[in-house]
Amino acid sequence: MSATSQPMRWANAISTRASLEGAVQEVVDQVSRQFEGDPDLGLVFISSSFTSEFSRLLPLLHERLAIPVLIGCSGGGVVGMGPDNAPIEVEDNPALSLTVAALPGVGLRSFHISSDDLPDLDSPPGAWVDLVGVAPDQDPQFILLGDPLSSSVTDLLQGLDFAYPGAAKVGGVASVDGFNRNCGLFCDRTLHDEGMIGVALWGPVVLDTIVAQGCRPIGPDYRVTQAERNIVLALSDPTDGAEQPPLVVLQELFQTLSEADRKLAQSSLFIGVAQDSFKLSLDQGDFLIRTLLGVDPKVGAIAVGDRLRPGQRVRFHLRDAHTSAEDLDQLLGRYQAQMTAASAPAGALMFTCMGRGEGLYQQANFDSGLFHQHLGPVPLSGFFCGGEIGPVGKTTFLHGYTSVFGICRQP
Repeated sequence: MSATSQPMRWANAISTRASLEGAVQEVVDQVSRQFEGDPDLGLVFISSSFTSEFSRLLPLLHERLAIPVLIGCSGGGVVGMGPDNAPIEVEDNPALSLTVAALPGVGLRSFHISSDDLPDLDSPPGAWVDLVGVAPDQDPQFILLGDPLSSSVTDLLQGLDFAYPGAAKVGGVASVDGFNRNCGLFCDRTLHDEGMIGVALWGPVVLDTIVAQGCRPIGPDYRVTQAERNIVLALSDPTDGAEQPPLVVLQELFQTLSEADRKLAQSSLFIGVAQDSFKLSLDQGDFLIRTLLGVDPKVGAIAVGDRLRPGQRVRFHLRDAHTSAEDLDQLLGRYQAQMTAASAPAGALMFTCMGRGEGLYQQANFDSGLFHQHLGPVPLSGFFCGGEIGPVGKTTFLHGYTSVFGICRQP
């Protein structure tokens, strides 16, 4: 049997032991029982409770298990497979999650990119390719983990989209310890505290993405007619094309909402920016959700957490626990309906916002539980992020309040 005809295999284990040595030993023992042969790839996620011991994690792992390519990071919470073969989310407590995968015929390359090494955004694609070390014609896909204190994550995502257009890119920004602001980025045998680490995968492997932004649209689409950087000065009405200040548009929109939605809009109102300029009918997943930062009552302008330009279409959105659950449920249901036996997932990664989890749903293991409900006992691991990385349309963005899934399967 050739390497590429062998099945892709994933296994995960999670430990909640307070001792790092005990946690490492437990996850290694568990994956070793599940997994025959040598893994090609490892992914490790460790809770911020172990901040003072980050430097010891990689030596302890490599002492017990040979993993040629290994990446991981710290998180405010950790996701892994529980003893009943269903995923669990451990928040605000010590936890360690280890995934190992055998990927026959798949090329792998891990990398660390320092913020100081980033090319100028006007640089040619080759400057970004040199950082990663993988040729675009190999059609790589990416798992990316970033430093939460760096302002260059968005620049890096733009550069990778420029160099590798159409490549799937998923991941998250590591969470920091609340006291000393330290994070851990683990790449093979080295601990980094800044920049971005990642792994490129190419060959017989597909990385499907699901990005659940947890919002529902309200009102019609509007077109931006006047904007300066992140300040929207005027929107055009979809019915008659009349131009109005955004604040007037919002006041009129509020009159059409239910009492419950008006109350929700006071604290959870967002704006969605359409990512496809040519699509006539826009669906829920066609919008990149961004925060509303404030209003200027004098001129009726609104400030948005991103740059906008005249001509873009926008729609206002609301977010709450029910909406977040409904959004993810629909996206997973749609993915499940498209699955066949030949395209069944081998393993998956979940990158979810610190603002979700039990604090949002008042229920443990909610997002991972929905994943399990739709896709079954697929080995799932991940962490609670300080920002989630995933595509909307053909562009990769840094999100907030989002759950991003990277689902790995054979072609």
